[in-house]
Amino acid sequence: MSASTTPLQHLGWSDELEAAFAPHAERGLAPGRVAVQHRGAYGVYTESGEVTAEAAGRLLHEAAGGGDLPATGDWVALGTGVIHAVLPRRTKISRKVAFAGTDEQVIAANVDVVIVLTALTGDLNLRRLERYLTTIWESGAQPAVALTKADLCDDVASALLAVDAVAIGVPVHVVSSVSGVGVDEVRAYADGNRTIAFVGSSGVGKSTLLNCLLGEEVQAVQEIAADGRGRHTTTRRELVLLPEGGLVLDTPGMRELQLWDAGSGIETAFEDVEALAVECRFSDCRHEREPGCAVLAAVDSGGLQLDRLRSWRKLQRELHALELKQSQRLRIEARRARRVQARSFRKPSW
Repeated sequence: MSASTTPLQHLGWSDELEAAFAPHAERGLAPGRVAVQHRGAYGVYTESGEVTAEAAGRLLHEAAGGGDLPATGDWVALGTGVIHAVLPRRTKISRKVAFAGTDEQVIAANVDVVIVLTALTGDLNLRRLERYLTTIWESGAQPAVALTKADLCDDVASALLAVDAVAIGVPVHVVSSVSGVGVDEVRAYADGNRTIAFVGSSGVGKSTLLNCLLGEEVQAVQEIAADGRGRHTTTRRELVLLPEGGLVLDTPGMRELQLWDAGSGIETAFEDVEALAVECRFSDCRHEREPGCAVLAAVDSGGLQLDRLRSWRKLQRELHALELKQSQRLRIEARRARRVQARSFRKPSW
C-alpha cells in the first residue's frame, strides 16, 4: 500500500492517540507520523499523503534537549508544513549522544517490537547484545533477536545456545535472507499494523532483510566482503510501510550504544543476576568481595559466567556515571536560574 493512500490505522493510529490528539484537532491541526528525518526537515506520513515539514520555532525553543524534538516513529500535530507538537510516546528507544555530556538521542519512537540483528559470520558479540537488550527493555518495547546470514554459518546450534544464555525470555530466530529461513517469523511481528524496528551493527543484513519483507529492493545493499561480513548501507532512520500491513523502522549501524536511563532495563536483561542478588547476605552487596555473596558463589560453581557479571558491573557503572552528570547539570541549571531571578529583582522599577 502506498503512503499516499494509507489510512491512519494502517500507520498504527489508535483510540489512545485519538484522545491525545483532541486538543490539537480543535486548533485545526492534522495528525501525522514521522517517517524520516532530513537535515532540518522531516518526511511525515499523513492520511492524505507524505509531506515535508519543519519543527515549529516554539517547539524548538521549548525543547529541553534533543530528546524532546520529533524523532522517527513519532506521532505529531501538523499545520501547513510545520510540526507544532509531538504526541506522548508509547515507547522510546534512546541512547546518550556520543561525546556529549548528558544529551539524549531518540533512535525510534512508538515501536512495538525491536529486533536486534546480529550476523553469524563474525559479528556475534554477547556483551553488545546484552547492551541492546537492556536499552530495549527500558524503552517499553518487546525485544527479539535475529541471527542473520545463517546460510554462511557451519555451526548455528552453538551460536543459538550462546545467545539463549544471555537473551533470557527473548525470542531468538535464525534467519537467512538468501534461503528465506526465518523471514516469515520476522514478518509476523508486524501483523495488526504494528511497528517493528531493526537495530544492530553495520553490515548485519538489516536492509537486505527489509527488502525481503518488501518483496523488492527498496533499500540499497552492497555485496558482502570476502570474510562474509556485510558493508554498511543505511544512512538514516526510516519508517517503511510493508505491503501486507505493518511498518519497519530501519536504522543505520551503530558504532556504540551508550545507555540512557536504563535502570529497570538492566534488571530485566540481567534477571538471572538480579535473582541471585536477592540471596546475598547483605542487601547492599556489590558482588565483588563481600562474604555470603550468592552471585560470586554462582560464578564459582559455574552457574553464572564471569563475563556476564563483568558486563552487568560495567553497565551499572555507566549508568551511575550518567546519573552523576545529570545531577551536576541540574544543579548548574538551577544556580543559573537563581542568578537570573536575582538580577531581575535588582532592576529598578520605573
